Amino acid sequence: MHFLHVRSPEPDALPLLLIHGWPGSVVEFLKVIGPLSDPRAQGGDPKQAFHLVIPSLPGHGFSGPIRRPGWTDGKVADALVELMRRLGYDRYGVQGGDIGAFIAPLMGRRAPERIVGIHLNALVTFPSGDPEEMASLTEAERRRMEMFKRWTDDLMGYMHIQGTRPQTLAYGLTDSPAGQLAWIVEKFKDWTDPAAELPEDAVDRDQLLTNVTIYWLTNTAGSSANAYYERFHDPAMRAPKERSTVPTGVAVFPTDVSIRRFAEKTETIAHWSEFGRGGHFAAMEAPDLLVGDIRAFFAGLG
Repeated sequence: MHFLHVRSPEPDALPLLLIHGWPGSVVEFLKVIGPLSDPRAQGGDPKQAFHLVIPSLPGHGFSGPIRRPGWTDGKVADALVELMRRLGYDRYGVQGGDIGAFIAPLMGRRAPERIVGIHLNALVTFPSGDPEEMASLTEAERRRMEMFKRWTDDLMGYMHIQGTRPQTLAYGLTDSPAGQLAWIVEKFKDWTDPAAELPEDAVDRDQLLTNVTIYWLTNTAGSSANAYYERFHDPAMRAPKERSTVPTGVAVFPTDVSIRRFAEKTETIAHWSEFGRGGHFAAMEAPDLLVGDIRAFFAGLG
């Protein structure tokens, strides 16, 4: 498993694992590494420093391509818990977005004695279908439900293909750099801040192209898509989950569909923030807001 390990100059810094999603990579976090690991250098409070561990998920980028089936979210969570153990971190925090927002809570259920808190962004919450619950939604929650419906009705094509025929897709993306670029940039067009007309208006173009290039050069179009196949065919994904005991914080950006009352059914929500700018790729789009929220959440756990 490939990972970045950025030790803070502050010896008492809290270890923090940062987990990317798809179509992301460790490149997502480049703008938050400095502020999180060395706030003193930027005029911040050294007590808010973190030792950072930033893995490439199995099958993604420099941790791929994988050669064997079975890399479910649960197995990835186990591997990340083991990674932190091998690095000597007995107590640490976890932050995740997109797929990372699924894996981080699984880590909390597997190692609650080790994980002090979990911070999430781009969290997908699912309604129960209870008519009474749906009728009591706030106006903001109803807007998020409308975005959730648009996503399920019109924006899930990539997920169904990756979840059912990842190998077929892989041939096209592996043979065509333009195809790989289009497959990923489409997600940046759909998921970045709606105020941005084009993806490069929301994120740095070089950072975006670097992220895509990692998928291309490592030949991980197929193995990263296969993660969706594993997810679709893993019975544990649909099994009822006990409510996690690990304190959890959630940052909600304009394109997120996170609804607190739904999240509270499975997580112990200790912190909830909503922002008026940014989008799905928060570490790239609004690093200042994400860093501030991570700091506020973990400071509140002290």
